[in-house]
Amino acid sequence: MTTTAEANAYLRTKVLTAPPEQLRLMLLDGAIRFARQAAEGMVAKDYEATYNGITQSRAIVLELATSIRPDADPELAERVRSVYMFLYREMVDASLNRNLERLNKAIGLLEYERETWALLLEKVAAERAAGKAAPVARESAEPVRFSAQG
Repeated sequence: MTTTAEANAYLRTKVLTAPPEQLRLMLLDGAIRFARQAAEGMVAKDYEATYNGITQSRAIVLELATSIRPDADPELAERVRSVYMFLYREMVDASLNRNLERLNKAIGLLEYERETWALLLEKVAAERAAGKAAPVARESAEPVRFSAQG
């Protein structure tokens, strides 16, 4: 097995066995990684790399937005969904106008969201380890720590 094939097999196993809250973290990691690749492409005037990175990142952000379940708190779910749609629009605009500043703003917000989600997962894990009956982190219970306003 080649190194790439081994890495793909590992990633496939990791995705197939991860709980939903960990999958969300992995999606955020992917969105950030592809957006950074797009920013690097923009700086290097490599428009294909910019296009590919933004396209992949936008697809992930759209998946994050559409996978939010409003079961527990419909109002919160809608606010979180609107944050992701804001990020999506920022990336579309950054791509169309080749605006590195807007892309970097979207990357910063994605990084903040990733950090927030990781802290939530740590808190839930600590509560579970302490024997508290902590609820499973759900997409609809996702904390929002930043405003979707410009």
